[in-house]
Amino acid sequence: MNENQLLAEGFEAHRGHLRAVAYRMLGSLSEADDAVQEAWLRLSRSDTGAVRNLGGWLTTVVGRVCLDMLRSRTARREEPLGVRLPDPVISGAGGPGPEDQALLADSVGLALLVVLETLAPAERLAFVLHDLFAVPFEEIAPIVDRTPAAARQLASRARRRVRGAAPVPDADLARQREVVDAFLAAARDGDFDGLIAVLDPDVVLRADYGPAPAPARAPREVHGAAAVADQALTFSRLSGTDLRSRPALVNGAVGVVSFREGRPFSVLAFTVTDGRIVAVDILADPGRLSGLDLADLD
Repeated sequence: MNENQLLAEGFEAHRGHLRAVAYRMLGSLSEADDAVQEAWLRLSRSDTGAVRNLGGWLTTVVGRVCLDMLRSRTARREEPLGVRLPDPVISGAGGPGPEDQALLADSVGLALLVVLETLAPAERLAFVLHDLFAVPFEEIAPIVDRTPAAARQLASRARRRVRGAAPVPDADLARQREVVDAFLAAARDGDFDGLIAVLDPDVVLRADYGPAPAPARAPREVHGAAAVADQALTFSRLSGTDLRSRPALVNGAVGVVSFREGRPFSVLAFTVTDGRIVAVDILADPGRLSGLDLADLD
């Protein structure tokens, strides 16, 4: 086996880990793949004779690529109309396949990714690399052109934001499913009190309809149990009886994928904490829905 083959084999051994890093950094599956591919190009053009820890070297390269991509977003002032949810990773009730297991390690739910989207690029990198992948601040510092102490402060600021805004879902998927099924049944039956019973008082509902204006009576963000219950009842009435729903796991947590005339209509991701729904994230952007990999639901 020649040197190039050894290098390619070493890279492939780390691909799943690198994709997981990039997904947490970017919240986009396609951009994560682009970042990993760019890391391979940089590796193939580099003199790696002095690299003793290929995994660590590649992780920092992917981090730097992602940081550049995030800064480019900011420079272009990408401001989608209202809420834009990260790309969901959807699997059947049996759980994610081997390719997605590394991607979803450490329970990277949509609620966490939504909060990461609010961080400044350097804060996001410091938090993701250190808190989620245990990269030392001494290695993070040169990526963000800061001292290790300053990199530590970036991660600390991000950590405070995440702790205050990203709920941790219950570990018991069966219990999650009971709560979500109760929510869906109450919405279908027009049972306002039943909805209130399974919603946290401070629940938040976020809906991503894409670049088009939101449908009538469908706000993009709703806060509070009563408001979310009202919205659920409104959606249930307006959607009619032609929707077909399939249970799914969305980023490893209980969710639902709805279809209309055989095409995906929406993805609902639920965050259940202490037996109550604390977040409902809805992807209803037709363009993004058409590109989802739903093979695991078959």
